[in-house]
Amino acid sequence: TNNHVIEGAEEVKVVLFDKREIDATIVATDPLSDIAVIQIETDNLQEANPGNSTNFQIGEWIVAIGSPFGLHLNHTVTAGIVSATGRSDVISRLNFENFIQHDAAINPGNSGGGLFNLYGELIGINTAIATDGFSRSNAGVGFAVPINQVMRVVEDLIDGGKVRRGFLGVTIGAIDEDMMKALKLDSKKGVLISFVSKDSPADLSGLKEKDIITSMNGIEVQNVNELRNNVSNAKPGDVINFGIIRDGYIKNITVTLGLRPDQDEVVNIFSGSRSNSFDLLGLKVKSNDKGDGIVITSIDKSSNAYEKNIRTGDIITEIGSTIINSVDDYNSIIEKYNSGDAIMLRIISNGNARYEAFEIN
Repeated sequence: TNNHVIEGAEEVKVVLFDKREIDATIVATDPLSDIAVIQIETDNLQEANPGNSTNFQIGEWIVAIGSPFGLHLNHTVTAGIVSATGRSDVISRLNFENFIQHDAAINPGNSGGGLFNLYGELIGINTAIATDGFSRSNAGVGFAVPINQVMRVVEDLIDGGKVRRGFLGVTIGAIDEDMMKALKLDSKKGVLISFVSKDSPADLSGLKEKDIITSMNGIEVQNVNELRNNVSNAKPGDVINFGIIRDGYIKNITVTLGLRPDQDEVVNIFSGSRSNSFDLLGLKVKSNDKGDGIVITSIDKSSNAYEKNIRTGDIITEIGSTIINSVDDYNSIIEKYNSGDAIMLRIISNGNARYEAFEIN
């Protein structure tokens, strides 16, 4: 079932199709994927047959089973089609999202219920719906965790009580039009490394900040979410070959993945550097007394920097390939730019490093 279904529960009961109510034990949970394993002990149970969530196609018919709006509507069956795959940024609380989107009617209460193909195979666990903002009822946009991802998580939860995920040790960001222009790239495919944790698998293998990861084991990397999910679905010790672009040259780097630390430790690992400063860019800056870079003290809300979500208190540590240690460094670099030029900054915001590129306006 879903973690959010049983999270905080003092007791859990399972109601079967023949009306039996059975006390359940929570075996283990994984909030990062919203999956939980519960156990009941009874006879005469028919187990579901898991399918393969990589084999179906968009437009394929599916069936959802659940209990919308409570037990008085239990075992409700609805039908629809697969609308899309690989959906992300759906639920803010989740780190790893790779949802199946479908239009079978699901509503509050359906969470944790099965999504099946027309062969009766379980291909996903219904988790969330998108609404119009005024109602919590179905608007024809439902999301399910693919069964392949579910089984990967469940296997670890049953074996050891927690999920053992692969760990690379980098912060990554998307490549938009401005970033592509600043880096002189041919496309927006791939992801940009903005921070490499010291002594992490990435660091020990030679990956560097500003490297662009374009492939993983020979398969193109399209976006941030895809790479994050693929790394986390791999296991510690797996050897991964990354295709990268560095300073305009194509390279291959092999990395042996580590074990992803607990979430609190991950936050500490990526609470990195400092940075700040500008005027032509629509910024006012000052020296950073607590570390490297310069601190942004004010920002013009009409600037492209503001449009890129750069904010007061953010720290600028690099402009282009130049490290910024002082306001003088910053001013001397900015003097070389003109309005209309593309510029790239390395920003530290709330302890997280990222690169932003934009046209100076």
